[in-house]
This record gives sequence, structure tokens and C-alpha cells, in this order.
Amino acid sequence: MPGIDKLPIEETLEDSPQTRSLLGVFEEDADAISNYINQLFQAMHRIYDAQNELSAATHVTSKLLKEYEKQRFPLGGDDEVMTSTLQQFAKVIDELSSCHAVLSTQLADAMMFPITQFKERDLKEILTLKEVFQIASNDHDAAITRYSRLSKRKENEKIKAEVTEDVYTSRKKQHQTMMHYFCALNSLQYKKKISLLEPLLGYMQAQISFFKMGSENLTEQLEEFLTNIGTSVQNVRREMDCEVENMQQTIEDLEVASDPLYLPDPDPIKFPAHRNLTRKAGYLNTRNKTGLVSSSWERQFYFTQGGNLMSQARGDVAGGLVMDIDNCSVMAVDCEDRRYCFQITSFDGKKSSILQAESKKDYEEWICTINNISKQIYLSENPEEIAARVNQSALEAVTPSPSFQQRHESMRPAVQSRPPAARTSSAGSLGADSASLSALSLDSLVAPDTPIQFDIISPVSEDLPGQAKSSGQSGRRTNPFGESGGSKPETEDSILHQLFIVRFLGSMEVKSDESPDVVYETMRQILAARAIHNVFRMTESHLLVTCDCLKLIDPQTQVTRLQFPLPNVVLYATHQENKRLFGFVLRTSGGRVESRQTSICYIFESNNEGEKICDSVGLAKQIAFHAELDRKASEKQKEIDRVKEKQQKELNKQKQIEKDLEEQSRLIAASSRSNQSSTEGQFVVVSSSQSEDSDLGEDGKKKRESEA
Repeated sequence: MPGIDKLPIEETLEDSPQTRSLLGVFEEDADAISNYINQLFQAMHRIYDAQNELSAATHVTSKLLKEYEKQRFPLGGDDEVMTSTLQQFAKVIDELSSCHAVLSTQLADAMMFPITQFKERDLKEILTLKEVFQIASNDHDAAITRYSRLSKRKENEKIKAEVTEDVYTSRKKQHQTMMHYFCALNSLQYKKKISLLEPLLGYMQAQISFFKMGSENLTEQLEEFLTNIGTSVQNVRREMDCEVENMQQTIEDLEVASDPLYLPDPDPIKFPAHRNLTRKAGYLNTRNKTGLVSSSWERQFYFTQGGNLMSQARGDVAGGLVMDIDNCSVMAVDCEDRRYCFQITSFDGKKSSILQAESKKDYEEWICTINNISKQIYLSENPEEIAARVNQSALEAVTPSPSFQQRHESMRPAVQSRPPAARTSSAGSLGADSASLSALSLDSLVAPDTPIQFDIISPVSEDLPGQAKSSGQSGRRTNPFGESGGSKPETEDSILHQLFIVRFLGSMEVKSDESPDVVYETMRQILAARAIHNVFRMTESHLLVTCDCLKLIDPQTQVTRLQFPLPNVVLYATHQENKRLFGFVLRTSGGRVESRQTSICYIFESNNEGEKICDSVGLAKQIAFHAELDRKASEKQKEIDRVKEKQQKELNKQKQIEKDLEEQSRLIAASSRSNQSSTEGQFVVVSSSQSEDSDLGEDGKKKRESEA
């Protein structure tokens, strides 16, 4: 069976928006499982009720047939032939009734019990854990809010201790509840398969047992298939038990390692601040003015992305630009009602923002990180080493303005450096003892330092020769003047032709092509890059879906701009919320590095037809797949016929050899019997002569010797 998707338990303490977004996907999957299981349970319950009704009706029929002889009919009541015939039928139907009763019992035990247990126990457990986690999350947010409102003045130490203890308790409760909730959701992915396979396996086994009671004509192939399913269920169960055990061990280890991290303001001696960071991510409180003298504070997730400061609220798909922090200034500020506050001012002084960190450690790290980025140290090859030299120097290091090439590199999706930023900041915030709690990097999905191509006809395509080759263009660039050549299209014989109006948003190389998360992450980065760099122009094309390929056609000249072979389209998905966005991943045989396979993700916008396009691509792949299966089945059948013919010849030859051996055996047996009879005749003659000699005595012997 394919791999199981799992929630990262190690990221529960950080509680980033990415983790919450992934949790939302698992919760949607749990809701879908619950709805589907309820429908399947109702259908199976109808089968069970129908079987019980059939068993009862069969029993009543048998009883009525037995009572026929007791009936007093005005005409033909003494028909003994009919009575005996019905009695025989009653006996057979009575046996069938017993078989149906056994089948009903087996259906109750093997089909209804597993799905009922999954519905009443496992799904309700998920709902309970979800409610508990939501309560713990709300309590933690409330505790953090109260803690953030503590004044820097010398207040009552008792109140401060109570608030700190409240934060510690609520954070610990949220972390533990979240880990157990993640464990239950991960286990649900295994239990889903078991809950679907076990009832069906029990139903089929009960039916086979029912038929075996009356007939033994079932094929061994079906029995072998059911045996394999039973083995598969047992393997999944063992895998689930092993995974649950590993998750429980991970939870225990994380609980021990995370205990000192529940405090909102850890000891700076045990967890010193890292002053050489060039990337940082975490929750901050931002001050928003609500009037001339009044203001409010809002908690959001902030992260650096190249030379930009980004923010993202819970539930948002992507972050938004807060400020360009190249050549900006950052300084600590004194707020009347808040601690650990600092102010960031843009290089032109037109925009500023006041932020509050959660602890003194985060406060110092944010100031140092923004200061390092403002000096454009992140553009160098070893930014952390340079930042260390700058911070250790007593003099202020002034970095010259970057060249045009460096500016170009900063505009390319080094903007995509958010995933490593989150990972680096997490490691810097938690210290060496808690490296296992760092956030899961998205570098496994999108290749770092990969340019984004915003247009179909762009110089960027010259850097990706594998794209043109894999698209059926044989390395030839698209003709911008509309010359299509004289070759005949390969899709004329295709049975599927569907045309959609799409607009190309961008494409970029990705590392993985196994999960729809690759498409979602590519959508996020391309949309963010378009918003940051003010790229609004989109190329409109006609997307033609056939059983052989996907074609992008110029709507005016009808010239094929790009062609994607359908077997190379390994993944396709539409946006979870904005159904107009869809994308697919194309696997090619070349890229920035020759002689290796690369994957490129293409993102498009349609007129509310994203799901229809994905369904059309799925239908095309399904048609192509079935055609390939038919071809392979035909070849396999021919091979089987040849093997059978060869086996028949060998069998005839073997029978002829056995027949010759039997004939030789008969001849040898006859010869041995004739030899044995002649030997017995000689023995009789010798025995008779010896008896005569004993009768004649000594004189007779001498006389015979003299005669001889």
C-alpha cells in the first residue's frame, strides 16, 4: 500500500500557521471520512437487516411447507405425492434457513462489528480531542494576551507569578493536547484503511462460508485473493501498532525535552540570544493606531524573506508584505504599557512599525536579525560568518550598495527563502537542547534559488532545455510569428478533446512530485512573488486536454505554444479555497543539471473551472491507463496461450514416454516369469533324483555309478 501522510508532532510546540494549515487539511479529511463511513454504515446495515429478514422468511417458508400435510383442503387434500415432495423441499429449505442464520451471525460479527466500533469509538475520539484541543488553544491565547499586557513598571510580583504560571500551564496543556490530537489524526489514516477493508473482508468471507455449506465449487483464485487481503489487513494493523508506539515514544521524549520551553520568558543564561541570524520567524504583537492617542495590539506570525519583513495570520494561505527592511533602521523603544518593544523604520522614513516580542531573548534576536538584514549581509555567500564579524567588531561595518546583479538575484525567488528562515529561527529560539522541535522545512518541496517564470515566452525558458524537449518540441523554441510547420498533430485520433480558457501565472522547478502540497506551495510562492514585484500581466491561452498530451494554444493564431506529454504529467491539483487556480507537475528528463530528472510545476488561472480541468486531466489519464492495460492484457493472454500450447506438447511427450516405459515393464515382467518357471522345473527334477537315490541305498548308488 502507498505511504501514509502524517502530521509532524515535532512542530506542535511552535504552532506555526503552516502547522495549523496542515492540521486543517487533516481535520477536513477526518470529516470526509466520518461522512463516508456513516453512509457506508447505513448501506451495510441494510445488508444485515435484509439478511436477517431473508433468514426469517426462509424459516417461515420451511415451517409452512412442513405444515402442508396438516392442512384440510376441500379438494385434493389426500395427495401423498405432493405432501412428500413438499416435505423434501421443506428439508432443503430448512437447511438453507440454517445456513442463512449462520450467515447473519457472521455478518454481525465480521462486518457490522468493525465498522460500528470505528464509527462509535475512533471517530468520536477524534471529535473529543478536537474540542479539547480547541479549548486548550483558546486558553493559551488568552494567557498569552494577559501576559503580554503586564506592565514594565514594578508591579505586584504575585500577579506576575500567577500570570507566568498560567502561561506555563496553558502552554503545556496545549502542547500535550496537540501532540495527542496529532497522534490520533495520524492513527486515523491507518484505521481508515482497516475500517474499510475489514468489514468488506468479513462480508466476503461470510458469503464464501455460506456458499461452501452447499457447494464446494469456489475457485482457489478467489480464496487466494481473500487470503491476501487478510494478510494485508494484518500488515496494516501491525504497521499501525508500530507507528502508534513510535509516536507515543516521541510524545514522551518531547514532553521531557519541552518542559523548560513552556515558560514565555526562558532563562537567558540557559538559552542565550543568537546575534548572528539573517533569518527569523515567530509571533509578535504589532501596535495599530485606532485614534489620535489610542492604539490596539494584534498578535501575528512574522518572518523575514530575503530583504522583506512578512506577516501571516492564522488561516491565511500566504504571508503579506509588511515592509522592505533593506537599509532600514531598527531600535528599541520605550512603550508605556508594554515590554520588549522595538521600532522598524524604512530607509526613506515614510513607514514605521512598532512590534513587541514575547521574551527578552526574542526581543534581542529580532533586533539583531533586522539589523543584519538592513546591512544586506544576507546577499553574501556566508551571511552568518559576516554577521558574526560585524557584531564582534567595535566599529560599525557599512556594506556598500549591491550591484545590479545582486539586486536581480534578490528579486529572484530567493524570495522563496521563507522555509529555511522558519527553520533557522526556530533552531535559534529553542537552543541546542531542542533542535528536534524545529519546523519542517519546505525545501523538500520546492528547490531553493529557483527562478520563477512569469511568462510562457521568456528568456528563462532557455535555461530549462528539458522543458522544451519533454513538451514534444524536440528542443525547438516556440515560434513567436505563428509558423506551425507541416507536421500532423498527434492528437487527431484521440477520443477526448476538451478546451479551456486559462491564464498562465508562472512556473518553477520543484523537488518533489508526490504530494499536492507541492502545487499548493508553488501557488503560494508565485502569487507572493507577483504581489511583491508588481507583476500583473498574464498570458491567456487555450488549454486542450487529450488522451496523449496537454497543449497550450494561442487563441488568435491557433499555434501550439507548449505541449506537455500526458505520461509526464505526474501530479495535478486545484487550490483548496480559490477554485480558479490549478496547477500540474511535469516530470522532465533534463533541467539545470543535465542527465537527471527534474520536476517543473506550472500554475494557471481559469474561469472557475479548476476542478473541471483537473477532472478532465484525470479522465484523460484514466483512458490512457485503461488503453495501456488492455494492450498489456492482450500481450499477456497471447503469452499465456503460447505457454499453454508448449505445456500441452510437453505433456503429450511425457505421456508417450510413460506409455513406452509401461510396455517395457510388461516385457521385462513376462521374461522374468518365464525364467522363474524354467528354474522351478529343474529344481523338481533334481529333487526327484535325490529321492530315488535315498530309496536304493548303498548298493543302488554303486550300481548307478557303474552304469554311469
